[in-house]
Amino acid sequence: MRLANISNRLTLINRNSEIIDVSEETGGLFSPRIEECYERWDELLEVAATLGGITGRPLAEIMPEEFGNPAPQPRQVFAIGLNYAAHAAEASLAVPQDLTVFTKFVTSLAGPYGTITLPPGTVDWEVELVVIIGRGGRHIPRERAWGHVAGVSVGQDLSERTMQAAGPAPQYSLAKSFPGFGPIGPLVVTPDEFDDPDNIELGCVLNGKEVQKGRTADMVFPVPEIISRLSRVTPLLPGDVIFTGTPPGVGVGRTPQRFLAPGDELVTYVRGVGEMRHRMKAQR
Repeated sequence: MRLANISNRLTLINRNSEIIDVSEETGGLFSPRIEECYERWDELLEVAATLGGITGRPLAEIMPEEFGNPAPQPRQVFAIGLNYAAHAAEASLAVPQDLTVFTKFVTSLAGPYGTITLPPGTVDWEVELVVIIGRGGRHIPRERAWGHVAGVSVGQDLSERTMQAAGPAPQYSLAKSFPGFGPIGPLVVTPDEFDDPDNIELGCVLNGKEVQKGRTADMVFPVPEIISRLSRVTPLLPGDVIFTGTPPGVGVGRTPQRFLAPGDELVTYVRGVGEMRHRMKAQR
């Protein structure tokens, strides 16, 4: 199943790549607000199976500005650091023995298309697979973890490296939470749509040049392990967002280092989900 937040409405994309307004087609059984669907995930799966044959508007007709963040109001946002060994190496850091966890504040989340204002400093890119929780829980076993996932999406963990490295302790969460620093989208795709949800290609392109390309099979802690370990500490809630880490190729690890500048175009993709496209602009 593929879902989107189109014109602020919960939308199903059928096998013919047509969009179905779930609230309209169910007579208001579901709210048009996509964030509310995660609380009723099992019910939505049952209803969605009955809507696939409906003819809708072609997805190709939807303008980029109509797509919103498909997980716009999570109660918890988790982000996993150094979750690819090659990224840890380019950062001159050891591969972690346990999850390295921080957050991105909810106000940093944004949609999949548009402009991002660059604050002063050194802003870097980090493509990530984003996991959205459908069935919450505590002490979730690794072997059942994918069953708690509503779907996966494309994410960028944009980071202002100067602030991140400042102070006696790293400022990960604050430096990664400027407005627009957490775009997600354009779709949410359920795990059953992938041949192997633990081996998905992701990457990003800067001004037409590929800067990152990897596969989630290279994660130090795969998605089921992330979910299991997080849920040992805190209950995971429907609609929660997990940024699962970035492969190598970030700007701070390059020689010479390269950071985002006004006018740059960043295209971020996850194979089987879609791509995001953002233009950088200067802060006024």
